[in-house]
Amino acid sequence: MAQELDAQLMTVERALGERMIESALVIVRSWLNELGENNPYEDAHTAIRKRYNELFSLWLTSGDEQIDVQLNKLTGEAFQLVDAVYADLRLARGLSPDMHGFNQDSPQSVMNYFLNCVRLRPEDIEWLHKAVNDDNRVVAALMATSSLAHNLRECFSIDGIKALIDGMTAENSIVAAQCIASVLLLLIQYDVRIDFFHQVQESFVETVRSMDDEDNTVINVLCTLIASTTKRTDADYAREVESISELPDVLQQLFREAGVGKDKNALVQWFPSSEMDYLAGLMRILPDTWVYDVLTADNPSVELIITQELLKNGYRESLWEHPTVAEQVFREKLRKKGTKTPQDYINYAHCLLFRGDRMMAYENYRQARNMCKNVKDFYNLFRPDRGNLVDHGVPLEQVYLIEDQLFQG
Repeated sequence: MAQELDAQLMTVERALGERMIESALVIVRSWLNELGENNPYEDAHTAIRKRYNELFSLWLTSGDEQIDVQLNKLTGEAFQLVDAVYADLRLARGLSPDMHGFNQDSPQSVMNYFLNCVRLRPEDIEWLHKAVNDDNRVVAALMATSSLAHNLRECFSIDGIKALIDGMTAENSIVAAQCIASVLLLLIQYDVRIDFFHQVQESFVETVRSMDDEDNTVINVLCTLIASTTKRTDADYAREVESISELPDVLQQLFREAGVGKDKNALVQWFPSSEMDYLAGLMRILPDTWVYDVLTADNPSVELIITQELLKNGYRESLWEHPTVAEQVFREKLRKKGTKTPQDYINYAHCLLFRGDRMMAYENYRQARNMCKNVKDFYNLFRPDRGNLVDHGVPLEQVYLIEDQLFQG
């Protein structure tokens, strides 16, 4: 049941992201039927459908530019309806507990509440605002913000995300960094819908601009997130941290008061590899998101920093948009001691080919081919890039020529 509901939510998210409101409302209708006749959302569902049909009729007969503005506004309202109904459906199915408050003096209670509550109250948000700026409640603030961020991945909340955005300027650097990381990940995850929530956009932009960030704290946190996707697996973490006693004092206290065990197995459970998969997926789409555009707007140096970090950590999608930067990164990687892969040589060869150095490009392609067990393994790496090579000005005939010369290698 839970898996079916998750799949339906993803379908609704995609539909609304493309402003296909009618398709989304069909699924919402099935949710309302399950909640029963006395659910409080019938009027909102009917009103959105009516307004959508009116807008469609107006579009057929008019070229009014305001139609798009109204459609965006209506899409945002549809998202809010989806969030409310989805939360109630989770409660009705027993997938989320119906919670009412928490013990402020117990980090375990704080963590449990913010991790599971799908109906945050105004007083919860107010408590969180105070906690992130209270030196005496650092552990509770860390528990609350990290748990809330995880919760928001499943159940979107405007107030919840705005509370985390406010936490980005917390006086405690650990709390602030955690809020920054959480906000960045959530904005990337919800990129499709953020366009329809101007209050979230404005809050984030205003906060970033108010930070007077000479040290590029937000960018540094983002780069740390990018690097962590290739450096934090279960096995790696178990090797690096043998016990909780090796963690910073504040994290030791956090784990201890949360009831997490003392051995490294407990740490592996706390940092599962599935989290790394989630993180890696977000970093892969980062350059195409709204938050990336905000952070790099009119700032080539920031874009360079992020691009370099992405390329260094295996996100080669940036190669096609920034081949000159990519060439520097891949050349440096090949010069350093350590294991090189066929993909490393192919990446560098692509960059050389873009700027017309065909001889050096071929030598690197040949090096990659020699490292592969057979020609099939090489082509499995090379051929998916054909389209991108052609799109960036390499004649298709040259691509075929390279493949032909390497066939017998």
